[in-house]
Amino acid sequence: MGISNQLKNQHLLWRAGFGPDTLPAEELPADSNKKLIKALFKASEKTPAYIDVADPAVKEIYMGMDEMYRQKRQLNEEQRKLIRDKSRDGIRALNITWLNQMVHSEQQLREKASLFWHGHFACRTVNIVHQQQLLDVIRRNALGKFPDLLREVSKSGAMLNFLNNNQNRKDRPNENFAREVMELFTMGRGNYTEDDIKEAARAFTGWGSNPAGEFLFRKGQHDTGRKKVLGKSGNFDGDDVLNILTEHPQTAQYITRKIYRYFVNETEQEDQVKWLADRFYKSGYDIAALLNDIFSSDWFYDQRNVGAIIKSPVLLIAGIRRAIPMQISNEEVQITLQRLLGQQLFYPPNVAGWPGGKSWIDSSSLMLRLRIPQMIYAEDTLTLKPKDDDDQMMGMKDKDDSKQKIKAFAQKRGGGQVIAATVNWDAYTKLFEKVSRENLLSSISGAVLQTSNSVTVNTLDKYVDASSRENYIKTATIQLMSTPEYQLC
Repeated sequence: MGISNQLKNQHLLWRAGFGPDTLPAEELPADSNKKLIKALFKASEKTPAYIDVADPAVKEIYMGMDEMYRQKRQLNEEQRKLIRDKSRDGIRALNITWLNQMVHSEQQLREKASLFWHGHFACRTVNIVHQQQLLDVIRRNALGKFPDLLREVSKSGAMLNFLNNNQNRKDRPNENFAREVMELFTMGRGNYTEDDIKEAARAFTGWGSNPAGEFLFRKGQHDTGRKKVLGKSGNFDGDDVLNILTEHPQTAQYITRKIYRYFVNETEQEDQVKWLADRFYKSGYDIAALLNDIFSSDWFYDQRNVGAIIKSPVLLIAGIRRAIPMQISNEEVQITLQRLLGQQLFYPPNVAGWPGGKSWIDSSSLMLRLRIPQMIYAEDTLTLKPKDDDDQMMGMKDKDDSKQKIKAFAQKRGGGQVIAATVNWDAYTKLFEKVSRENLLSSISGAVLQTSNSVTVNTLDKYVDASSRENYIKTATIQLMSTPEYQLC
């Protein structure tokens, strides 16, 4: 039995974006699926604007550092403190600004693909200038050609510093960058040898960046000798190695498999992955074409793939905000939620990024996920304290008086935050104005949940306020969003 047109279109909007926004109840069932796919790609065509939230004083320091180093001068304590404090503020602002793009931008597909690549090219740095540049590289190339994206990421100040390639010199090669490029960014473990890594590391010698994040090739530090990588020999440099990696069909297989697990299903169907990977490779790694192949395939809408993915914390938060129009006055509470739920933008757990899938859910994160809609509705207080993380705790963990500071920090950041959201309920209840009273619950349930086993009327009726039509719609929506089923898309 096929799925309804409405469920089909909602499936597409959850996977190719951050869920449906406020659409009248009768619209999604009527929309043509092919038209909707076309519209999603069309809306994401133009180059996104650069997100710049960095403090001008910090940017000025980074821009002038090269000159300072030439004059053998060091940053003074005041400048170091300014960079530390303002960079952390900047990364929080970058988080909120990008999250708002996910919620409000018409470029749903571009932002969703960017979130995928943000995890694929996982990078931790508290340098706001480098972090902004890397996000821009990812958002600009998210739907372009993978080799271009790979090259720009590999030459970004953020990634070169994070993976220690600034320390990669001839006679003293540092293998970290070469290893991650092969293991995590292109081929996947087991498809190259230790010798391939050693030789590739020699090719990447001399690649670095200046403090402003611009790529530098330090010719004097480059090993010009012959190298042998994946069976090919030559006087390779870093660009040559990236070409060798993308010319290898295994890279297309690895990237396709990862994209399939993210956009389709954690459990791959081998024949589908192989078909997609072959086409991806032949297209010169055209990411938009690969996604179009996925969303246009009949099997993408198979029952096994609908409601089969656990929403990541960022998708959950953005999805709720898209479904119910709201203004959040204390936007930083969303960062606390991200931390508590295990996915804080710009702070991946390690070089491999967030594992996703079932790892998103444990007993405490599930309880919090189920509470979020209620907290928005009742302006409830968030009293949980996120786990300590020195980057995010602003370097307070190793100070003598850190206990007091951490306590104050927790109170400020998550010790007692209310989700101060003003929901535009009028706009939301209006979506269901043409639905008869007896069909109201199934209509709301169909719009909110992506699972076919809809929550039964009897179960919900105990918790729903039926004193007026408006209250019924509001409370039924909140209750449905507070179910385990809502965690799936």
